[in-house]
Amino acid sequence: MITHLQGSIVEITPTHAVVECQGVGYQVFISLQTYDLIQSWKQGKLLVHQIIREDAHQLYGFAEESEREMFRLLIGVSGVGAATARMILSASSVADLQHTILREDVASLKRIKGIGARSAERIIVDLKDKVGKVVPSDFSGTAAQIDAPVRQEATLALLALGFTRATIEKALDRVSKESPGNEPVETWIRKALNFL
Repeated sequence: MITHLQGSIVEITPTHAVVECQGVGYQVFISLQTYDLIQSWKQGKLLVHQIIREDAHQLYGFAEESEREMFRLLIGVSGVGAATARMILSASSVADLQHTILREDVASLKRIKGIGARSAERIIVDLKDKVGKVVPSDFSGTAAQIDAPVRQEATLALLALGFTRATIEKALDRVSKESPGNEPVETWIRKALNFL
């Protein structure tokens, strides 16, 4: 089982990174939380959760142990797969997700793509007594001017997550009206997820 990868970060997007270790490039799926932290890295260490299926071997990467712990808790919930867990962690920080679960805030969880009322309730019931053991780390992104390239990058990331271009454009329009300037692309994506 692969527990971490350390090497050159040769590619980083809001949905995945490629880590080169001794000449081998590993594609690692990441959340917006991890993207926020590693987007400027040239070298680094990503914590990894490996999922082996008959048709694929997938690696999910995390900059912080608290996010990997939360990911593992989420995929332990019946009906929550790795892609859904990554979507949840892209839409919410570990600390915010803890508060949502502890407050039994079904409505907040339902706003995340792929999470219906039943899934939200199951997550809360299964994890309410477990999330308190995860110790989140605070982080903040670096500011970037909101312009066409940032919007384009946000659009590409949301397309990769399975949304349609029309719904993405509407969501980004709403974010642009409600947000202050100089926010990084990952903030745009995170806020847009609340409208999708």
